[in-house]
Amino acid sequence: MDAELLHSPVVGLAEEEEADMSDWNLPLAFMKKRHSEKIEGSKALAQSWRMKDRMKTVSVALVLCLNVGVDPPDVVKTSPCARLECWIDPLSMSPQKALETIGANLQKQYENWQPRARYKQSLDPTVDEVKKLCTSLRRNAKEERVLFHYNGHGVPRPTVNGEIWVFNKNYTQYIPLSIYDLQTWMGSPSIFVYDCSNAGIIVKSFKQFALQREQELEVAAINPNHPLAQMPLPPSMKNCIQLAACDATELLPMNPDLPADLFTSCLTTPIKIALRWFCMQKSAKLVPGVTLDLIEKIPGRLNDRRTPLGELNWIFTAITDTIAWNVLPRDLFQKLFRQDLLVASLFRNFLLAERIMRSYNCTPVSSPRLPPTYMHAMWQAWDLAVDICLSQLPTIIEEGTAFRHSPFFAEQLTAFQVWLTMGVENRNPPEQLPIVLQVLLSQVHRLRALDLLGRFLDLGPWAVSLALSVGIFPYVLKLLQSSARELRPLLVFIWAKILAVDSAEHRTMAVFILAVIVNSYNTGQEACLQGNLIAICLEQLNDPHPLLRQWVAICLGRIWQNFDSARWCGVRDSAHEKLYSLLSDPIPEVRCAAVFALGTFVGNSAERTDHSTTIDHNVAMMLAQLINDGSPVVRKELVVALSHLVVQYESNFCTVALQFMEEEKSYAVPSPANTTETGNLTPVRDSPAIPRLRSVNSYTNIRAATTARNLNKSLQNLNLNEEGGPVAFSPGNLSTSSSASSTLGSPDNDEYILSFETIDKMRRVSSYSSLNSLIGVSFNSVYTQIWRVLLHLAADPFPEVSDLAMKVLNSIAYKAAMNTRSPRMLDSGSLTQSAPASPTSKGTHIHQAGGSPPMPSASSSSLTNEVPKPPARDLPPARPPYTPTQGGQAPHSHQFTRTRKMFDKGPDQTAEDGDEPVGHRNFINAAVQTGLCDWSAKYFAQPVMKMPEEHDVESQVRKEREWRFLRNARVRRQSQRIVQKGVTRLDDQIFINRNPGVPSVVKFHPFNPCIAVADKDSICFWDWEKGDRLDYFYNGNPRYTRITAMEYLNGHDCSLLLTATDDGALRIWKNFADQRNPEMVTAWQGLSDMLPTTRGAGMVVDWEQETGLLMTSGDVRVIRIWDTEREMKVQDIPTGADSCVTSLSCDPQRSLIVAGLGDGSVRVYDRRMAPNECRVMTYREHGAWVVKAHLQRETEGHIISVSVNGDVRFFEPRSPDSVNVLQTVKGLTALDIHPQANLFACGSMNQFIAVYNSNGDVISNIKYYDGFMGQRIGAISCLAFHPYWPHLAVGSNDYYMSIYSAEKRQR
Repeated sequence: MDAELLHSPVVGLAEEEEADMSDWNLPLAFMKKRHSEKIEGSKALAQSWRMKDRMKTVSVALVLCLNVGVDPPDVVKTSPCARLECWIDPLSMSPQKALETIGANLQKQYENWQPRARYKQSLDPTVDEVKKLCTSLRRNAKEERVLFHYNGHGVPRPTVNGEIWVFNKNYTQYIPLSIYDLQTWMGSPSIFVYDCSNAGIIVKSFKQFALQREQELEVAAINPNHPLAQMPLPPSMKNCIQLAACDATELLPMNPDLPADLFTSCLTTPIKIALRWFCMQKSAKLVPGVTLDLIEKIPGRLNDRRTPLGELNWIFTAITDTIAWNVLPRDLFQKLFRQDLLVASLFRNFLLAERIMRSYNCTPVSSPRLPPTYMHAMWQAWDLAVDICLSQLPTIIEEGTAFRHSPFFAEQLTAFQVWLTMGVENRNPPEQLPIVLQVLLSQVHRLRALDLLGRFLDLGPWAVSLALSVGIFPYVLKLLQSSARELRPLLVFIWAKILAVDSAEHRTMAVFILAVIVNSYNTGQEACLQGNLIAICLEQLNDPHPLLRQWVAICLGRIWQNFDSARWCGVRDSAHEKLYSLLSDPIPEVRCAAVFALGTFVGNSAERTDHSTTIDHNVAMMLAQLINDGSPVVRKELVVALSHLVVQYESNFCTVALQFMEEEKSYAVPSPANTTETGNLTPVRDSPAIPRLRSVNSYTNIRAATTARNLNKSLQNLNLNEEGGPVAFSPGNLSTSSSASSTLGSPDNDEYILSFETIDKMRRVSSYSSLNSLIGVSFNSVYTQIWRVLLHLAADPFPEVSDLAMKVLNSIAYKAAMNTRSPRMLDSGSLTQSAPASPTSKGTHIHQAGGSPPMPSASSSSLTNEVPKPPARDLPPARPPYTPTQGGQAPHSHQFTRTRKMFDKGPDQTAEDGDEPVGHRNFINAAVQTGLCDWSAKYFAQPVMKMPEEHDVESQVRKEREWRFLRNARVRRQSQRIVQKGVTRLDDQIFINRNPGVPSVVKFHPFNPCIAVADKDSICFWDWEKGDRLDYFYNGNPRYTRITAMEYLNGHDCSLLLTATDDGALRIWKNFADQRNPEMVTAWQGLSDMLPTTRGAGMVVDWEQETGLLMTSGDVRVIRIWDTEREMKVQDIPTGADSCVTSLSCDPQRSLIVAGLGDGSVRVYDRRMAPNECRVMTYREHGAWVVKAHLQRETEGHIISVSVNGDVRFFEPRSPDSVNVLQTVKGLTALDIHPQANLFACGSMNQFIAVYNSNGDVISNIKYYDGFMGQRIGAISCLAFHPYWPHLAVGSNDYYMSIYSAEKRQR
């Protein structure tokens, strides 16, 4: 069993399953939102809720064809039959009087829903009267909606030809009226109500005629000579709504207990008909004492919600609205239930008509069609509400008892609450949402409804979108004006939610809202400036709540963005100095917000004074200190902030750029690893078949691939002239000519002027050349310093940062080139055609090309190389090089004063040329920005109150973690069992494979059967159980650097891989070895000023998962400690030695760090003490380079150190001399110590591995690979033990990677 266990850590579930609590308590590094998300705002949800076309029904035509007393010939009526029209019996008075009374009543019924409309009655009309009525209403209504109500109870049924009937003048004949004509007179938008038998025929005919019109319109549009085109164009019928009482084949119900105009009653007097219908059902017998007469006496008014009638009406509105919202598609709901008050009321009542009329075998029809709603469960809630109300009626009317309000709304709120507290995320929306909205109108339930609404909106942007689709906006707007204090906190919460989608403490939300108000909105900025917002914000800067600090900084940055008076107000309050304290805030997002605020502070484009320039310089130098901040989010914001400065002081930066380019060309970089032959530029591997590297998400520009092309191009751009001396940076040798680029086979026309290599070289030149020869600006000027900072950021290990910095540098290099180019081009006289006449045209090119110089045309490129090149250093020292020559004055060749921007108008410049700088500035700004503010705003759109998924015991995330922790416990337990038996041999080869590159660092995953193998600049992952290669990807380090250390972070849970390279850069990767593309989580410069050397320690690291601290050192004189939680450097411990650190080991319990050094010393530091006292012990017993120093992590743990001479020494940290010495092999190249099993393995350049136990006895000596041929192993380049299993991984110079383990029977 043990043999199996060793190889399959997943088996063995039978044992007691206890995950270590220690795993749950270990902090996780680099798992915050800023690491897992793209820094950008929420995807904008389509705002269907905003009413683009709110409408009113302004005119109503009531057309009644009753002909009281004469029944139409095609309907045989029952006896008795339904007679009531508008609740009036027409036979109870003279026919004319009845007709007029019914007309007046119908108008009153409609006026309840839309009192402000113009009503016109047309009683028993002729065709002409209808025409006159409709055309006059349309004329007055203009673009608004007109309603046409048709009652055809006294005329024959509509015809299949699409006609309804009216009368002749003498009422001796029925005259047909074509729907086509009716459409023409009514126009659009209109709504039609048809209360007659077979009404569905009209709806069908209407659609056919509308289609016919569309075709006529199309014909007229295509062919203007067509006879149709000569006629007045018919109106389009797209915006017409129709409601019909029944289907094309159905008759209206004739039940004498019902009104004859049942459909009209449902649409205009819904509560009355609903109550009567309820009484006619069998279930009404359960409510004793309720009769039709009693219903007439229900007290109250429809529009008073405190009365029984008003409450029923309110409940009815809530229920029908809810049914519609739940059943209808969103856009149809918006159109029918939210655009027009009268249409919304009619459609709510239409749902009732469908329910009642279907019970009499009649199917009301609508266009647009609605899904069936008559069986919706909410109707039962309506029946219950009616039941409760009616059951009180007898006692209220007879005895005058008080009316008990319906529990309907409270119950619906409870149902909503249950939906909120139970259930999963991906489910149907809560059907009570529209009711919650209705409840906001009631003072009784308002507080509870707001609370629940806030909790619902907290579920995320989708919930906000739903609430907006129901129509929450106007309600919350109204409530904001309410004076009730207890509502305010809830309303601020809800308002912040709404603003976060349309773009925790109440102050933070208030600041967030203000930040949204001042965002690029000048009126808002002025209002906030008047309201003293800057001073208020500055008071909050040091609040303990980080989210508030973050938003206060963002708010400040937005107030003075392009708003100069706010900036000066900030200057008076020393705002910039107060913001400095946030630049060292422990929370990266806060540092980021502070950089944003300082960036917009210097980015104002108003007139400059000496005072403001001084302030800008101070801010710039403060910002420059963040150059090595641990968080790429902060560094990205830093590039943007500095780009604002670059735009402001363009001419100064152009001067600096030219000087740096000069210097770069005339200086060979003293880097030992630097290859100057152009042939040897890509990272060359000697392996015969290099496998294709996986592409990597965050390396959209994998530089290895483009290196050769860029460098060739930059060599060609910045070439030496024929005599071999340096040339001035002239347009001639800058042209990225199309002919030249085609010879290089470069596919794209958007290469940068400064390639990555050039910039990298400049950066290294500037860091260790004296550069005294520079002219113009003093070398230590602010501009030079900032240029160096940008050069440094352009070589940032995090691609997004370096890309932004490349854009800024190249835009200035481009400007500088253009400025030197135009006068010189014109100098040669013959070239005037091909030279850009003014930079304006270039500006437009820039916009398209995304910031790269436009390629000159072939004619210009063939000529530019012949431009006479002026001698190198004849530029005037005081000014940027604009020297005009005799050949002809170029438009830009006037001498400018120093403070002017590069492309400001010259002395006699024409006006239209002056707008160019704006174009360029926009180019930088558009290209250079981060999504910080929008991304921060996402916080308010995401759930705040919801329990995080990892705390939810039932969530997938939690289950996966439990599984991982059980696996970890199993690996620990089973490996411990094997190690305790004692390992007597370690030479069973369990894995061998050829690695794509020479292994330089190897690292076992502590719990997965996965091993990471790094070569010079890529990482390969192998599954050592199955023998499969899982992944191979490029680490992204420049070609003169190599990977010298690796660590797994969060190995117990969601593993990340840290790689360290000998230029001091640290990169952290996720999604490796699992079929997804590896992604860079973060990267930063762990150690600055490290110069890559061929024989150095490179960079060495040690990781403490318990504290989240990362120790880094190497070819430097300090041990630098990074806090990964804060992404900041927390401590620099001076090593006190003149040689490099070759090995680091720490113990979090004792706060000790042990370092092995290149001079043979082993030094112990206590990081709790002051920098000058923290070195507590130095052992100088080794005579040579220390290969490994290891501090055992027990309370009495020893220090074990080994030098290249093979002497292993054991030290007790308290005693000054070693307590034990063992001698192993000479010529040691690699060594590792097993943390559990007291074994150590030595790899030698003499092609063998020796494994020793703690007594110094050799337990295994490995010289040959197993298997066929059994060839000799190569010189050992790296080796590592598994942290738990007795496995040893070995990488050798012959590209092979092998793993050895304890013999099988022991396992």
